[in-house]
Amino acid sequence: MTNNKNIPTSCPQCEHKISGNSLFCCLNIDEINEVSDSKRNMLFKKGQTIFNEGNHPHGIYCIHKGKVKIHKLGEEGKDQIVRLAKDNNFIGYRAILGGDTYMASATAIEDTQVCFIPKEAITNLIKSNSSFSFSLLGLLSDDLKRAENKITNMAQKHVRERIAEAILLLKEAYGFKEDGVSIDSSLTRKELANIAGTTTETSIRILSEFQKDKMVELDGKNIKITNLNSLIKTANIFD
Repeated sequence: MTNNKNIPTSCPQCEHKISGNSLFCCLNIDEINEVSDSKRNMLFKKGQTIFNEGNHPHGIYCIHKGKVKIHKLGEEGKDQIVRLAKDNNFIGYRAILGGDTYMASATAIEDTQVCFIPKEAITNLIKSNSSFSFSLLGLLSDDLKRAENKITNMAQKHVRERIAEAILLLKEAYGFKEDGVSIDSSLTRKELANIAGTTTETSIRILSEFQKDKMVELDGKNIKITNLNSLIKTANIFD
């Protein structure tokens, strides 16, 4: 990890704040300046750990630009990806709110710029700004919904459905590259299998089946979605 001068030095100048999509949009000028003065800009290289499961939190992390996997060590040392994070996402906040250690680890899956905001600055905002508190509750609610859905899917869906849903999760989390069909993610087949709760071998086999069925095209780690509707149907997802 290194300090990163490419992130805007002032929170009011941040593109996420300007676009109106930041969690901090509900802050007044004094509050946002206080956050800006307290934060640290950091750069994590691909593969570097941002925080470790079991450690005590000292603040939260706002991803300015990049991609992060949140993962937990399971039985027999198997790593389980529980969530994916991207630009403008906050990570590490549940440990702050719960007064607990980190329940999972966070690792950069590409070079990632983050802003670290100390625990004291966050707790002060929670106490003084009800809109900010409700926004954090909204994030927690979304996390709980995703966790409940994942538990249900792992128990009820076949592995072919879970692999299809994992691909759609990557698309939702990271979007497409400029070609409009390639998922903008560099996750390995092992990591994709990890999301779906299966083995690497099974993941590779089913991806090959999807390619034969003309739902995807495979090029190394790159996955192109060539028939989105068929993939959604295979994942057994209904709005």
